[in-house]
Amino acid sequence: MSMEGKICIVTGANSGIGKATAVGLAEMNASVVMLCRSKERGEVAQKEIIELTGNNNVDLLLCDLSSQKEIRDFVVEFKNKYQNLHVLINNAGVMLSKRALSEDGFELNFAVNHLAPFLLTNLLLDMLKKSAPSRIINVGSAAHRMGKIDFEDLQNKNKKGRFFRLYGSSKLALTLVSYELSRKLKGSQVTVNVVHPGLINTKLGRDRSSTRTGFANKFLKSPEIGAETSIFLASSAEVEGITGKYYAKKKEKPSSKESYNEEYAKRLWEISLEMTNI
Repeated sequence: MSMEGKICIVTGANSGIGKATAVGLAEMNASVVMLCRSKERGEVAQKEIIELTGNNNVDLLLCDLSSQKEIRDFVVEFKNKYQNLHVLINNAGVMLSKRALSEDGFELNFAVNHLAPFLLTNLLLDMLKKSAPSRIINVGSAAHRMGKIDFEDLQNKNKKGRFFRLYGSSKLALTLVSYELSRKLKGSQVTVNVVHPGLINTKLGRDRSSTRTGFANKFLKSPEIGAETSIFLASSAEVEGITGKYYAKKKEKPSSKESYNEEYAKRLWEISLEMTNI
């Protein structure tokens, strides 16, 4: 299917699933905007994607998603350069096993995996609505099933976070607000869906031990396989108009019971608005 004339943002597009997603969309002739933190790594990946696909409409804009100021600056820069936005793929994420804080003072898994896509999406909503039909794809994780939303301690200050609990909670938060946004956008022709890419061998969780890395190399799937569902949701006519769903292996699946709690979603939405000063 051709995506010619479609403008797509892919966050974390210089490696792993993000890069494979950018390649897949560029092959369909989409205009791809790579949002990357590192200029050096971004430029190398941009050059590779252009050479690989023969598509020159691959742009690179820089942004560190752990910084809300940089997200705001990115949106200003994007809006100065582009008139439309048809697809936003919030792909970038971190998986940190130790508690660390962003420059805004938020736990880093929560800041990058939840607050960053929340802020970026809200700041780009006017463009997505203007360019409708348009699509928002949030890359979640099956680890959201191990997460828990503790409204008294969203930043995990009071207890030691187990490796997957910190990461899983941030992906559960992302899933809850994705469903809430899909309800808010009803009738706007802007769809929002969540993707579980599968167990993929990427640089995510790069602070793992070498044993885990050995396991990853042996058993995890390639980023190209991980990107398939994001590319499908971004481009396929089959999912036109479908919103508020969770996908894995290009099929709709149920997410965790907690992720459907509308009361939690509304409360988390309001808290996220405050945390991002929207």
